[in-house]
Amino acid sequence: MWLAFLGAIVIGISLGLFGSGGSILTLPVLLYGLQVPAKLAIAASLLVVGAISVINATPRALNKTIPWRHVGLFGGSSMLGSYLGAWMGSLVSSQWQLIVFALLMFSAAFSMWKRQRADSGRRPATLLLLTSGFCVGVVTGFVGVGGGFLIVPALVTLGTLSLVQAVSASLVIITLQASVGFVQYWIQLDLTWQRLPLTALAVLIVAGALGSFVGQRLAQRLPAATLRRIFAVFLWGMAAFVIWQQLRGG
Repeated sequence: MWLAFLGAIVIGISLGLFGSGGSILTLPVLLYGLQVPAKLAIAASLLVVGAISVINATPRALNKTIPWRHVGLFGGSSMLGSYLGAWMGSLVSSQWQLIVFALLMFSAAFSMWKRQRADSGRRPATLLLLTSGFCVGVVTGFVGVGGGFLIVPALVTLGTLSLVQAVSASLVIITLQASVGFVQYWIQLDLTWQRLPLTALAVLIVAGALGSFVGQRLAQRLPAATLRRIFAVFLWGMAAFVIWQQLRGG
């Protein structure tokens, strides 16, 4: 349990620093730290990351760093996509979900390594934000992740936001997506009489919330490019571990 608690703190730090990475880390913590079955872990990861994200987003909303237009367009369409993706995820085996999840981690690592800030003078087309939001939502609902590792780069490059604005928007959008995806998984779990380990999840949420505030402080003090590359290396290692576990039948 202590390993999972420390993992939750790292999850929160990642969300505070990057506005992403929470679910990518949460799922392995639940699977291998708490030994939660795969389907339950996917649903639980949405609950944990959604809760940490809304806690982390609250001070940003008070500081008025959240671009609500982008949240409304990108986040609204991603909620629809997340519900569809969660439904699709319920139709396939958890092994395929985890393999897709690992491949997305590899992709996210390259994105974090190479990410650069786009010019923020242009106003993105409404259709572009709606379409990209929906596609990200489908992916995140299918594999049970919040999607910040896709949301932040999309908002920086397509939404032409600064990194600070994109991170703030990502936290709100993750909350929306995770809520919708979790409801869909909850319906499926309830029909099969499966129950989430709520006490353990509450501990993870508290630890993650503490970590997220640490992450916010670190983001103000440490070089962002260096942090992104460290996180990318960690993602590559975690993705390789998940694939290895699935190939060996674990």
